[in-house]
Amino acid sequence: MAKRARRAEQPKVRQRKHIAFRMNLLFFSVFVLFSILILRLGYLQIVKSDDYVRALERKEEVSVNTSVPRGRIFDRDGRILVDNEPKNAITYTKTTSTTTEEMLDIAEKLAVLIDQNTNRTTIGDKRDFWILHNRDKAAKKVTQKEIDKLKGDPSQIQREINRLTRERVTEEELNSFNKHELEVLAIYREMMSGYAFSPQIIKSGDVTDEEFAAVSERLSELPGVNTTTDWERVRKSYNTILGTTTTPDQGIPSQDLDYYLARDYSRNDRVGKSFIEQYYEELLQGQKTVVKNVKDRTGKVVETKTIQEGIPGKDLILTIDSELNAALEDIVSDKLLELKYGPNSQALNEAFLVMMNPKTGEVLSLVGKRVNRNKDTGKYEISDYSFGTFAGAYMAGSTVKMATLLTGYQEGGARIGEYKMDEMMQIAKDQPKSSVFNRSYNRIPVNDIEAIGRSSNVYMWKTAIGIGNGSYQRGKSLSLESSTFDIMKNSFESFGLGSLTGVDLPGEVSGYSSKANTSDILDYAIGQFATYTPLQLAQYVSTIANDGYRVAPKVLKEVREPSPDGEIFGRVAEETPVRVLNRIKNTDEEIDRIKSGMYYTYYGSRGTARTLFDGADFKAAGKTGTAQASTSIPDPNDPEGKKYIYYKNTINLSHVGYAPFDNPEIAYAVIIPNVSTNPGRYPAAQNDIVEAAVTKYFELKEKREKNAKSDDVFKIQNPFNKDDVLEEDDEVINQ
Repeated sequence: MAKRARRAEQPKVRQRKHIAFRMNLLFFSVFVLFSILILRLGYLQIVKSDDYVRALERKEEVSVNTSVPRGRIFDRDGRILVDNEPKNAITYTKTTSTTTEEMLDIAEKLAVLIDQNTNRTTIGDKRDFWILHNRDKAAKKVTQKEIDKLKGDPSQIQREINRLTRERVTEEELNSFNKHELEVLAIYREMMSGYAFSPQIIKSGDVTDEEFAAVSERLSELPGVNTTTDWERVRKSYNTILGTTTTPDQGIPSQDLDYYLARDYSRNDRVGKSFIEQYYEELLQGQKTVVKNVKDRTGKVVETKTIQEGIPGKDLILTIDSELNAALEDIVSDKLLELKYGPNSQALNEAFLVMMNPKTGEVLSLVGKRVNRNKDTGKYEISDYSFGTFAGAYMAGSTVKMATLLTGYQEGGARIGEYKMDEMMQIAKDQPKSSVFNRSYNRIPVNDIEAIGRSSNVYMWKTAIGIGNGSYQRGKSLSLESSTFDIMKNSFESFGLGSLTGVDLPGEVSGYSSKANTSDILDYAIGQFATYTPLQLAQYVSTIANDGYRVAPKVLKEVREPSPDGEIFGRVAEETPVRVLNRIKNTDEEIDRIKSGMYYTYYGSRGTARTLFDGADFKAAGKTGTAQASTSIPDPNDPEGKKYIYYKNTINLSHVGYAPFDNPEIAYAVIIPNVSTNPGRYPAAQNDIVEAAVTKYFELKEKREKNAKSDDVFKIQNPFNKDDVLEEDDEVINQ
């Protein structure tokens, strides 16, 4: 009986054990699954959290153009050069769920409320618009038989159908739109031009108060439409180095589209397209408002939250003195017109003047002027060409002789105090060569100071021959070491001649000089071979004035935060440092010797610019120059502008210098290319410009010292030429 009972209990025990095992297995499985779930959640929340947050931000946070004012540009004294003017604007923001029909409906309503310029609509726009309004007719433009012949995948076939359809829209059909329909098209075109959630400007600048009010009152009927304030760029100066910006209509230039879109710009953002506006785009642009669009399940935006307020662009304080610059512009313009109305001026069309601080590199004035005849009036007119001071290069003549002599000191081609015989030189069977002051066969001993002050060509040729370890014998061929030109060129570049100056402006050129033979090396020594920009000449003479230290020119003095009240400047955000590029290899004694030669130019008994500053309260040092050049100019009698007139022998005038002599405040350079087509007749016009310009600098300095105020607050000033207002898309302005 007991055995039978035990046998009966054994299956139950086994069953209980089996159930317990299964329960344990179940609990273990649940434990494992929960562990995996917890680990997965931990991985997602801890390890991948930042990735998912960034993905969410990319989806829902959109950088929106809220017309943040662009940073303004001022001269060194706080006079405004480029300003912003508020303008009414109408914008449209589409979403990812917005349909074409909805956009067309809104465009129809807007066309009733505003007048829209239709000039920007293209033939392609009209074709697409006609197809949208004539779907049935458009579908018949391509026959089924033609479709059956097309090959490729469905998307390729559809693209080909679309192309054929657009091509077959007739001119009559394109001209079938009435005025209202064209305005609808123009509005629709702007609505389609941007990305989803990025506001597109439909109309800006010329929005009337009536239009602004009418649209504002009906915003609830116009989803995506908004009335806001846009900003128009207004220049207060003709100076082209300020640069220009695109307008909202132009948007980002196509060649720069990828660059700017990668930096959260919108397609219709205004951006700098030249010079200072372009070079300092990142500072001027400002920071847009960042908003978060909250969507419902259908993807419709139900709420927009501002996460980060926009910040206006930073203000730029330039090194330019606009009052001085305006005075120097008048000096150059008047002289250029005087020369153009004079004899032998057929090839003359421009003149340049650069003035800078030789110790800091601050550019006080960049003047470039062009003269052209007005076809309607027949009179000559002056236009600004200030960027030619660093974007154009010219032969500078004898103004480079200080570089030749300094190189001679370095390489043993000349010694301090050394006399060389200035005489008519003849190399082999070449034409005789001489200095201007010694055209005869006289032999005049000249030392290094006189060689600069009197401008001895012969002294420089003999110095170059010494650099090349050559030996001059009258009537004999001349042989120089093969490295001579490279030695001289590298030395010249260390002074700033033939190398980029490092100025903070785009478009600078370094000039031209090819590989030279022996004859070319002699020409190079007197400025008759290579070409240099006016800014290079100013940097070069600054290097001498600054005791051999070559400083990069700069046009940006400092960066400031936006003004808190429109009357005083914001705090300084950044100061542009003095950037020393190199120190030339000459000793202080050698540099001082060169300075003495430049002093002789103005005050020596036989200096080439003696009496220039007689009676002035300051002392200066300088060097004059002329160069024989050649040029081609457009034939004024050719209406198509394809023919050119070549002038083989023209004269370039140049002048460099600095003042005061003992403690330089300014260095200056003047070039007047092709001043005369008669090499034997030309005025010393460069000296006239220098005399007037340097005198004007010290006059203004004295006036300001007398009127100096103790107020330390840096206040915003009106522009020097306050009546000048230039639109943001103005390119070249005649005076």
